[in-house]
Amino acid sequence: MNAKSGDWVIVHTTVLKAEERAPQVPDDTKKVPLELWVKGFIQNDANIGDLVNIKTITGRKVSGNLLEVNPYYTHDYGKCIPELLQIGICAKEILFGGVDNE
Repeated sequence: MNAKSGDWVIVHTTVLKAEERAPQVPDDTKKVPLELWVKGFIQNDANIGDLVNIKTITGRKVSGNLLEVNPYYTHDYGKCIPELLQIGICAKEILFGGVDNE
């Protein structure tokens, strides 16, 4: 078992197939399905890939394929850009007449 009942998980499901999309949707959007990723507490023990039921923080019940146990954010804002650090120093100097180097 990858997930035990009560674990925090993320699931994935397809809400609408491409051919079920609304006619007013842009052409490039019509070509792909409407998908949903949602986090919640799994209701039964399961393995990754299994169709499971979860209960979200708000109490909503959702079914989907189990993707991950204890998901977390993996994005960031990129690497440090030294030039941007200097902008802050220069702005402080312009606005306040100097930089406090203590």
